Amino acid sequence: MSRLAICPGSFDPVTFGHLDIIERGASVFDNVIVVVFNNQSKAPLFTVEERVALLEEATNHLPNVTVDESNELLIDYAMQQKAQVVLRGLRAVSDFEYEMQITSMNRKLNEKVETLFMMTNNQYSFLSSSIVKEVAKYKANVSDLVPEAVEKALKKKYS
Repeated sequence: MSRLAICPGSFDPVTFGHLDIIERGASVFDNVIVVVFNNQSKAPLFTVEERVALLEEATNHLPNVTVDESNELLIDYAMQQKAQVVLRGLRAVSDFEYEMQITSMNRKLNEKVETLFMMTNNQYSFLSSSIVKEVAKYKANVSDLVPEAVEKALKKKYS
């Protein structure tokens, strides 16, 4: 049986911090599905389709990673895919409280799917999609924060 992990997020846009978790997850699991979820509490800059396309380009060097999208509950999606694990990245202690609540709810809904947390590389511990969008809006250089395709897409959105 292959080990399948789901790596969920809104990825608006994907950053090098996200890619750090995805790449490291791909080295641990046989297959990783990166799933774009549309977080209703956020006003996205990119459409779901754009985010999927950017993720596909950013992960095309990882043969065991696929990209998908979903509008359903994460735990339902994980069960449909027969995933054993939800892989989540943590940047700082502040992420932990939110992630603990989500994980506890997912565990209540289905205790067969485990959630594993991976600490983001220290060089990306400050990095979030929100910060990237904020600095890109003011034409700051984000080339060391996001893949080249994302940098171009941000420039286009904010031109």
